[in-house]
Amino acid sequence: MNRKTCWLWFLFLALALIPAGVFAAAPPTEAERLADIEAYLRNDARSAASALNVAGPGHNAWMMISAALVLFMTLPGLALFYGGLVRRKNVLSIVAQCLGLACVVPIVWWAVGYSLCFAKGNGYIGGLEYAFFRNVDATPNADYGGWVSHNIYAIYQLMFAIITPA
Repeated sequence: MNRKTCWLWFLFLALALIPAGVFAAAPPTEAERLADIEAYLRNDARSAASALNVAGPGHNAWMMISAALVLFMTLPGLALFYGGLVRRKNVLSIVAQCLGLACVVPIVWWAVGYSLCFAKGNGYIGGLEYAFFRNVDATPNADYGGWVSHNIYAIYQLMFAIITPA
């Protein structure tokens, strides 16, 4: 990729992200922010009347870092650990199995896994409310984490779904 092509991609990306600022929500009032901070310090849930339904950026950042650390446990960690437990001729097979599962499980998790685990359903299995990550957006899900974006929480749980079959 030459220098001109690189700048064209950068310009395209910048122009594509400009409308994101146009559709941003109005900032919360000071009273809403103070009520949210007080609820956070008391470790309470947010009040239902609170219009401030956004996730905390620090919480989201920590969840993303934690998800990356769990992914590092899977790919190099478990692959090399299991590779050390088998004979020399089987190491590549074990590493390929771990890598293959790390590619297949996210697709299954996206399609139905998250929904069957975390959607409201009967006492044994969830429904299909979140199938294909439908209704999974940046607003916090009060059922599981009122301070973390629903999509970040789903990705964090995905990392554990990847490490389980490996």
